[in-house]
Amino acid sequence: MVVPVIGSSHAAIETARVLAPAFAADASARDVGKSLPFDQVEALSSSGLLAITVPAEFGGPDLPAATVATVIATIAAADASLAQIPHSHFVFLDAARRVGSIELQRSLFRRVLAGERIANAQTERGGATVLDDATRLRRKDGELVVSGTKYYCTGAVFADILAVRALGPDGGTVIVYVPADSDGVTIDSDWDALGQRTTSSGSVVLDDVVVDPGLLLDFTSIFAQRSTYGTRAQLLHAAIDVGVARGALDTIGRLAEKARPWFEAGVDRAADDPLLIAQAGDLELAVRAAESLLATAGARIQDAETAPGPSAFTEAALATAAAKVSAGRAARRAGSEIFDFGGTRTAAASANLSRYWRDARTHTLHDPERWKLQHLGAWALDRLRPPSHGNL
Repeated sequence: MVVPVIGSSHAAIETARVLAPAFAADASARDVGKSLPFDQVEALSSSGLLAITVPAEFGGPDLPAATVATVIATIAAADASLAQIPHSHFVFLDAARRVGSIELQRSLFRRVLAGERIANAQTERGGATVLDDATRLRRKDGELVVSGTKYYCTGAVFADILAVRALGPDGGTVIVYVPADSDGVTIDSDWDALGQRTTSSGSVVLDDVVVDPGLLLDFTSIFAQRSTYGTRAQLLHAAIDVGVARGALDTIGRLAEKARPWFEAGVDRAADDPLLIAQAGDLELAVRAAESLLATAGARIQDAETAPGPSAFTEAALATAAAKVSAGRAARRAGSEIFDFGGTRTAAASANLSRYWRDARTHTLHDPERWKLQHLGAWALDRLRPPSHGNL
């Protein structure tokens, strides 16, 4: 398959908007049944949306981070689980672009332009922190092999390629791009969270999987100097939360239309209750603020990539941290307050409106907002620049 090349940001966003209603139509049913969205993921691939960051020199449209964020937010408003699946795809394409060899770049970008997908195999459960790896790349019988067990491998069951984080034979951290159907790879759909139920964020076991030396990169080198690598990744996480918030908020009108007004309001429709109107306005404000901060962060990332420098990288990181915190708060709040607009009937299990809050609560556990606030506060008080790592 050769996917269409989406040549502009406008076209990419419009493509996402066209796809979104179909994604939304069965999102609740998929959540209830934990039915994995194979058809929907395939639609994303065949539309060309998963190739929008492929560099121009390799035949792609090379669209900016802000466009990817808008696409992700649009999809997340329809189905937050579906929007989470391509996150690692874009992040590890970015890693290859930054520090990958020409051989690696040619291979990955060609395959993505042919509709293939990348998923992560990063996190483990046994280390002191999420950065500790027991998975190792080593030499065996004249070949490189990788072995270990990874968890929270979002989208792995849909992937053609797994981006595996491991300790290299020389001690540094590497990313190994492994074909998902390689001998020794086992992908389990054992994800059992309360939200984002259909992301396929299960485990991946690697048992002496043979590695092509041309398909690995030095992950440590990405963090040797400041860049927008981690900032881009966080921007997409913020976009998911913005989408969840907008998706929840966009339901309140139809809920209020069906609800009975509170007798003290003296109105015929719940939507005419002045207190409910005020609550809706305040919630709209919170979601619009998150959307605006997301747009600002995307612009600051573009500034830093156009004119790199310490100040530009700092502003990109701080703007993205602010967007991430605001988006998480808006998503959790919208997912919780949605019930106020429909009354008791909205708590029926059959309505499944809890999925917005469950998706928001699950996704915002990815990395703690308190550390975003810590870096924002350190900048406000002492002008301390935030560190450069994969979560900021």
